Amino acid sequence: MPAETDVVIVGGGLAGLAAARRLHRAGVPWRLLEAADRLGGRVATDEVDGYLLDRGFQVLNTAYPRLGGLVDLGALDLGWFTSGVLVRRGDRLERLVNPLRDPAGAPGTVAAGVGSLVDRLRFAALATGCATLPMGRLLNAPETTSEAALRRAGLSAAFIEELLRPFLSGVLLDRELATSSHVLAVLLRAFARGRIGLPARGMAALPRAVAGPLPAELIDLHTPVAEVAPGRVRTPAGDIACRAVLIAADPPAAATLLPRLQRVRMHSYTTYYHSTDTPPLAEPILLLDGERRELVANTVVVSNAAPTYAPAGKHLVATSVVGPQAPPEPLIRGELDRLYGRSTADWTHLATVSVPHALPAAPPPQGRLRKPVALGDGLFVAGDHRDTPSIQGALASGWRAAGAVLAELRGTHGAGPPAP
Repeated sequence: MPAETDVVIVGGGLAGLAAARRLHRAGVPWRLLEAADRLGGRVATDEVDGYLLDRGFQVLNTAYPRLGGLVDLGALDLGWFTSGVLVRRGDRLERLVNPLRDPAGAPGTVAAGVGSLVDRLRFAALATGCATLPMGRLLNAPETTSEAALRRAGLSAAFIEELLRPFLSGVLLDRELATSSHVLAVLLRAFARGRIGLPARGMAALPRAVAGPLPAELIDLHTPVAEVAPGRVRTPAGDIACRAVLIAADPPAAATLLPRLQRVRMHSYTTYYHSTDTPPLAEPILLLDGERRELVANTVVVSNAAPTYAPAGKHLVATSVVGPQAPPEPLIRGELDRLYGRSTADWTHLATVSVPHALPAAPPPQGRLRKPVALGDGLFVAGDHRDTPSIQGALASGWRAAGAVLAELRGTHGAGPPAP
């Protein structure tokens, strides 16, 4: 452990790694401290009997603006999901897809029995507006909750309840759709512009790729931080003197280290992983419950998108439930029987993965989404709680916080390196 450095980064999740990348590029001495035995924070993958089980079902959106500047997406060997969903309604599976990516599926989408044709046209107009309008206009629009914004767009209660609530609750981890309409607009923009995929070696490949160019000797794992103060970080291995401290830990840990930070309410969810010899669907598409039972948010045959997630001849199904409670697996299995329209008695339950602090809540007002990262006295904070609750938010906030550090070091010391 060094006695001193210019910047100490606390936390090796996506925000901390993005900050380290910017500081390293600028030539500023830094050190990253991570309490866990790995990098990545909330983005992690466990290998269980040849299956890749992400710490909760997650996906990568290629439209995230900060992603391309930090990661070679081609090297991740992404497997792709269908740009659309299946919705279970009674004995029917209704298929709705993005007609720009699946023109052949457009007639079925027009005729789908979810909501009305007017609903589908209005939602297409809403998503197109989010994708094409300048970001400034989206964030200057009157802010409300996501649910109120969907109703303001003229969408019917049936369309919201049978399609959008289950879909968005699985993305925002917010079944009430109380999330800011500004967050919703940014989310719809990303879904309309990007493709959704999974790295061949699991979502943990993302933080590994972000960390790839960083010198390993500047990263200390198994190093919890006990206290931070202006110009100093205390660890069990000793104190480090520094010119700036950048807290990139998860929101509860950040608020513990920096009591001046307002505590952030966190959303939670649980993912149930099952193995099967025969996939219940042949398509890599998200299946939603359109019958308003409000238990399963979504379920998907992950290995249809990324075959490397399961051993040869096997398939992996991920099913997500939003909220702090993890229902018993047999109850979930019964729901899967209904959703897939077949028995799951021959499926093997691999794991139940609960993530209690998965995403920060983002109710209105969120304003222009970018919350302050410079706290004064050489203290800075980063994480998706300072931006949008997403992978993009974590990466963007880390990059932005590092820029604030560089500006302060340059301003207070005059000879500091210029920000890139």
